[in-house]
Amino acid sequence: MDAIDLQIIRELQADGRLSNQELADRVRLSPSPCLRRVRRLEEAGLIRGYTAMVDQSAFGLPITVFVRIRLERHTGDAVRVFEEHVARIEHIQDCYLMAGSSDYLLRVVIESLEAYEALVRHRIHAIPGIASIESSFAFGSVKQSRVYPAPARSVRPS
Repeated sequence: MDAIDLQIIRELQADGRLSNQELADRVRLSPSPCLRRVRRLEEAGLIRGYTAMVDQSAFGLPITVFVRIRLERHTGDAVRVFEEHVARIEHIQDCYLMAGSSDYLLRVVIESLEAYEALVRHRIHAIPGIASIESSFAFGSVKQSRVYPAPARSVRPS
């Protein structure tokens, strides 16, 4: 990945609906080489897809909860079972394997406190092997970026 590839990726992260012509203009390439680079980035798996950014509250899911999970045991089976259950719960948007006092950090979006209580009682508590669940409710968002910072080590001068 060179500096132009990085610029292409950043422009598409900021606005995935750019036409190839608009993208080419922004990265100072002609359209054909720009399209070839985009296709190469897609084939290499750097660009995995395109999506719409939707307003969470307007969509009807105004509450964001960060949930720290600690497992009772860290056997292969316990981890696999937990991760399989989490993958099936659509309100869990992100699940991170953590170092430190918690084993996992989940980001949950949900419509109400009552709905969150039901999710915890009926879906999360039902997952075998959980030792503790700790929830923190976000009451605002200061920054949400979808554009990654430039990784200094991986960009070659063009």
